[in-house]
Amino acid sequence: MTASDSPAGYRPSPRPSFSSATVIARSQAVRHVWGDSEAGEVLDRIYVSNDKIHQLLFEIPADGQFTHSPEYRTVFGADEVLYAVDGDLVVANPETGQLVRVLPGEAVFFGPGTWHHAFNWGTGPVQVLEFFAPPPATGTSGVYARQQPLLTDSKYADDDLLGSIIPGAGPGLPRATAPAGTQRGRLTVIRPQDYLWRLDGDRAPVLTGIIASTPQLTVARCEVRGSNWSGWLSHFGDTGGYVLAGTLLLQPDEGRSWHELREGDGFYLPGGQRYQVRNAGADIATYLIGSAPSTDPAAVGDQATLASGGR
Repeated sequence: MTASDSPAGYRPSPRPSFSSATVIARSQAVRHVWGDSEAGEVLDRIYVSNDKIHQLLFEIPADGQFTHSPEYRTVFGADEVLYAVDGDLVVANPETGQLVRVLPGEAVFFGPGTWHHAFNWGTGPVQVLEFFAPPPATGTSGVYARQQPLLTDSKYADDDLLGSIIPGAGPGLPRATAPAGTQRGRLTVIRPQDYLWRLDGDRAPVLTGIIASTPQLTVARCEVRGSNWSGWLSHFGDTGGYVLAGTLLLQPDEGRSWHELREGDGFYLPGGQRYQVRNAGADIATYLIGSAPSTDPAAVGDQATLASGGR
């Protein structure tokens, strides 16, 4: 979970940032404990948190959860993607009662002003990769949260949907007569079959599945199958990456240096930085990226830079 700029008793998350392309080994990610006894405590590994992008891996222990407290309010002014790396995750909007279940390889997206709680419903730890933009450095986390009315009554069921959940007709939607607020703060689960797929790179293409792409944030899952370099890739916004599986070679367009990344390692690329990747293992190398902002506000609609592989 994410937090920032605290009053007494509230401890903001660190903000590791970099001025150039950087590899962040899992062991080097900044460790932070978010929360308190009322909200629950979550273990964070923060890979990057600058003025464009916030990327971290958080862990909830078996039988654990996070909710919120007066000091740690889980409602932010940003677009967020939570990707389940492993474990069985249940995410709730305690304001509306909506719950979603997110299994490994799936993600949940929600926008600004969405209250959210999370529960580990498995027998072991759950690990979740979070991308968050605009980031806490811009006042979208703790500063924003403390300006919102404190939610005093949490609910985990939406009875307004009863009578409208018809198999084969799509998910039930809140009725027009539902209480005020139930139309906002929607949690949306994105599964691999829901990704927008594309090939990026002009030599050995990367199979890229876009999970979400708003003007503020693009998140994608990428697969590298061959042992040849992909060709140069780049993104308009600052980009954080995380290796999910396999061994990934990363070469920024800075001289002839290259880096070897394994599961749990991350990387940072400034906006516009060219780079290429290749697979160094027997199996497909898979990684996630989050880029913010997605495109130049003056050129909205330029699909070449909107998604993950603009050249």
